[in-house]
Amino acid sequence: MKFTTFLKDGQPRLGLVDGNAVIDLNQTQPQVPASLREALAQGVDLATAGKAALDSDAPRLEMASLALAPLVPEPGKIICLGLNYFDHAKEGGREKPEYPWFFFRGATSLIAHGQPGILPKVSVKFDYEAELALVIGRRVPRHVRQEDAPSHVFGYTCFNDMSVRDYQKRTPQWTIGKNFDGTGGFGPVLVTADELPPAATGLKIEGRLNGQVMQSANTTDMIWGVAETIALLSDVLTLEPGDVIVMGTPAGVGQARTPPVWMQAGDRFEVEIEGIGTLTNPIRAED
Repeated sequence: MKFTTFLKDGQPRLGLVDGNAVIDLNQTQPQVPASLREALAQGVDLATAGKAALDSDAPRLEMASLALAPLVPEPGKIICLGLNYFDHAKEGGREKPEYPWFFFRGATSLIAHGQPGILPKVSVKFDYEAELALVIGRRVPRHVRQEDAPSHVFGYTCFNDMSVRDYQKRTPQWTIGKNFDGTGGFGPVLVTADELPPAATGLKIEGRLNGQVMQSANTTDMIWGVAETIALLSDVLTLEPGDVIVMGTPAGVGQARTPPVWMQAGDRFEVEIEGIGTLTNPIRAED
């Protein structure tokens, strides 16, 4: 199944995707909260509710007519990985890290499919990063076994981890350059884990700037895959329903090119992942 989050009267609503249409799941299945994070936290059987909605005569809304929101507008945690593809680590002048380079994003950095990434006034070094993201569906126990870890994932989606490179490099930790408002493209649909290969391995991932392919790789090329990443995180913290993990980007980022390629106002960046879909964000200068 595929889910999305759209705006109705300015408020996020959980939608079930049916082809090119969307069903307001709470409207047709009142036991399902209007928030994906809340539905997961309550342990709602979204598969059963979704099937009932698909089999019903519930109103269908044209997806193209909807204003979307980030899939989880206010995640409890957004944990990102840096240097998680072999070629990307190499193009940055680094060998394989001994441990994942984790950093956090805040919810105010998130934007939906179709919303503009914001080129900040204070920088011109605005970069793109095509990434796979996942949403935790069930609480992950501490020290989970690697082979059990993927069963805690509800679904997978696309993410554009837009980076303000000069701010990222102002400190040894990357947080400041990864948390500008309007720099985390997230969506447009969440594909449930059962519809994809185990741990989302073997999926082609591509990043395109104004239609030109800048990044092309496969999720198999990750240094730390989904299962190992979740297991490593569980050694440290509790992963809860609605938490988001963003799995890192392949080679081809703008800062590694000669000369560097920075996103400009009027550009468009797309993240396409096999079996999931395409996330598109235009780029706009900060007001």
